[in-house]
Amino acid sequence: MRVPVVLIPGDGIGPEVTEAARSVIDASGASIEWRVHHAGVAALEQGVKPGDASRNALLPESTKEAILETRVALKGPCTTPIGGGFSSVNVALRKELDLFAAVRPVRSIDGVDTRFTGVDVVIIRENTEGLYSGIENVITPGVVTSLKVATERACRRIARFAFEYAKERGRKKVTAFHKANIMKLTDGLFIRCAREEHAAFADVVEYDEVIIDAGCMKIVQDPSRFDMILCENLYGDLMSDLCAGLVGGLGVTPGANIGEKGAVFEAVHGTAPDIAGQDKANPLAMLMSGVMMLNHVGKTQGRPDFERAAARIRGAYDAAIRSRECTRDLGGSLGTRAFADVLINRLAQL
Repeated sequence: MRVPVVLIPGDGIGPEVTEAARSVIDASGASIEWRVHHAGVAALEQGVKPGDASRNALLPESTKEAILETRVALKGPCTTPIGGGFSSVNVALRKELDLFAAVRPVRSIDGVDTRFTGVDVVIIRENTEGLYSGIENVITPGVVTSLKVATERACRRIARFAFEYAKERGRKKVTAFHKANIMKLTDGLFIRCAREEHAAFADVVEYDEVIIDAGCMKIVQDPSRFDMILCENLYGDLMSDLCAGLVGGLGVTPGANIGEKGAVFEAVHGTAPDIAGQDKANPLAMLMSGVMMLNHVGKTQGRPDFERAAARIRGAYDAAIRSRECTRDLGGSLGTRAFADVLINRLAQL
């Protein structure tokens, strides 16, 4: 029985990397009914149904409704302008669908040369509030404020999610990164909730806390000190990219946004308009996000065949990268489509 999944191609290199990932996933044996919908600039270019533009033409109601129906989506990168223009489609998607938990696994890949080896850390980021609530005001010309929002509900549920994730996957320790020494109320609430939620998991998961600036220093000195990192929204955004830099960058790290209403899996790198349409983009982050999606469907919908497909894909791209059969940014010489074809051929041999 085929599982319906929303596919959002995105902007820039998005359509190329999503199509490459889709072709590899289809070759893995996972039976998926892909339902293509749009967000970002692509939604404007495709046109939106009457009524969609009344709320947000960049995030059509039809796209949100499709995700709510299927409860799972695979999404390419969407354009977000800097310092002006329209607001972030990614932020809107997370907030409107209440995808409160961002999950960013970061691991070393054999064949991708970096300063560190053996990195294996998971960032859990609260995804709906903090400074990313987007509440900004001009007080007087030349003076603006931005409001950091923290609620007990959000702080508790992200902490609980992190401990449940650790327990289910055999992780040993969750470390909360915070700045409660300065932001005593907001970050103070965050770590208080984490401490209280940890009580139910104390027998299986360790917990500690690190002030974020000291934590950044420690992780670039020795990433092996950390197993899972729990952060509020802004800190989680920063730590996710910092940790990606330990293993080769955003091109080799996947991402997921998970809530009670569904889950969206996405490549977290940009749209790279300078190379769009040139068959140069690396689809690995998109494919790795697809592997996370397959495992999620396998667990939540009782589909062990999807988990087997995920393991096969991971084995295929690990082997390909070790052999330098990959894109130029990873030390190979292949284009987007050729890299996908290599993986499809490897899957056929497994």
